Amino acid sequence: MTSAPPNDPNSRDRNDAGGTNQPGEAAPVSASRAVGSSGMGGGAGRSTGSSSSGASPSRGRRGTRGTRTTRTTRTTGGTRTTGTPTTAAPRSIADVSFGRALAASVLSALVVAAVAHVVNALAYFVGGGSTFQVLAQVSAYFLWSSVFAFVLLVAFAALGGFRRWHNALIVGLVSGLVGAVLGTILTVTSGGQPLNSDVLSFAGASLVGVNLIFVLAYAVATPTLGRRVWNAMLAARSTEDERPRTALVRIPATTLAEGQLTHLDRQPIDQQLADEQWERYVLAFEENGWKTREVPAASDLADSVFVEDAVVLFGDTAVLTSPGALSRRGEIEGVEEAVRELGFAVERIELPGTLDGGDVLKAGDKVYVGRSGRTNAEGIAQLRAIVSPLGYRVIPVPVTKTLHLKSQVTALPDGTVIGHPETVDAPEMFDRFLAVPEPHGSAVVVLDEGTLLMSASAPATAARLADLGYRVVTVDVSEFEKLEGCVTCLSVRIR
Repeated sequence: MTSAPPNDPNSRDRNDAGGTNQPGEAAPVSASRAVGSSGMGGGAGRSTGSSSSGASPSRGRRGTRGTRTTRTTRTTGGTRTTGTPTTAAPRSIADVSFGRALAASVLSALVVAAVAHVVNALAYFVGGGSTFQVLAQVSAYFLWSSVFAFVLLVAFAALGGFRRWHNALIVGLVSGLVGAVLGTILTVTSGGQPLNSDVLSFAGASLVGVNLIFVLAYAVATPTLGRRVWNAMLAARSTEDERPRTALVRIPATTLAEGQLTHLDRQPIDQQLADEQWERYVLAFEENGWKTREVPAASDLADSVFVEDAVVLFGDTAVLTSPGALSRRGEIEGVEEAVRELGFAVERIELPGTLDGGDVLKAGDKVYVGRSGRTNAEGIAQLRAIVSPLGYRVIPVPVTKTLHLKSQVTALPDGTVIGHPETVDAPEMFDRFLAVPEPHGSAVVVLDEGTLLMSASAPATAARLADLGYRVVTVDVSEFEKLEGCVTCLSVRIR
């Protein structure tokens, strides 16, 4: 693998790094293969129960570019016929059970109310002479304010008010303000004072006086603690709510042969073979329990098949990228349409920030972002501002040896980062790093906790990963490798 120039913004991603074939076998031509724990295997994968005997996948060809006709695919015990692309259920409050959505709203509001009440009480405890009598008086005075604010938070959360951090900030501020005013009025009038203009004036003035800390506590706690609890409960999967695993894919453009190159000599592209390889790539997902969803075709955008560069997913939030290559910025529109239809909340990187999806590697709550020729400092800063409130930690990584970070490294299901030492700028940046013997072996797509999808071009790496207990499914993507593509950049995985 020849390294890409570090600052060429108009070149195609360094293939997200390669792939594998079965040890000792030629790359499969017509079907995906699986390498079992022994490192060998001729089947298409245990999840399908079918044989990859070399027959072409039983998927119908499209009548027109960009329109998928009815197709039949092999599954365990028979065939499955599908027409339009399948759609995954969006992970949002509308797509979980009512009980869990209500529980998430109540618990998140309770956490905010409890924290705000404690902070408020402690502030007056310290300022009032540190006596327990002060604590009792403060707790009694703010009791009704806390109850009103809690009820408002539950209502707002149930309506999706915690979905984005800025909405949650507004929800917390409004709940604190309204709760403080109503609570103050009820507390004063319950002592025998009639409701009149003096009481209303006192309640309003209290917002910059006795109730100020109370309001600020709600404004801070809601978008931080409350929203995190709410997101965690909605993200927790149960049998009845589990979101189908879905892969976003995009059909190769008719102009695929014009795709950008950085360090490879241009070779003829067999368009028909590329289409067939793409079909088999999609079939590999379906054979392993995934649904697939096609992004609208873009035949005038040669590199649009490499859909991973256009969007990065974080839970129910889709971050649309700002490609470093001007010629690729037209790819975003179709991807945005697809993720919106799937119900994702959409954020975006704006110019002058640039960021390519190939520079973003997620490993648990860590988000490694390559500072490369495609992704600049402003793009990294914008991504950090978007995902930090979602519970992710952005870690910038220098990238000079290749075009993208994921040209150098990807991650195994347990978070171990793998890469070929000669092409990795800073392996010490990763908590656990496993060296692989081939540059093309750096790219893996995680199909499940025990199954990896790789390209049929790094047999030694496939053998090593199979020896670690993984089932390795390989596909031939040779036509895309001619354009510096690979298995990871051909899809966006929704789990």
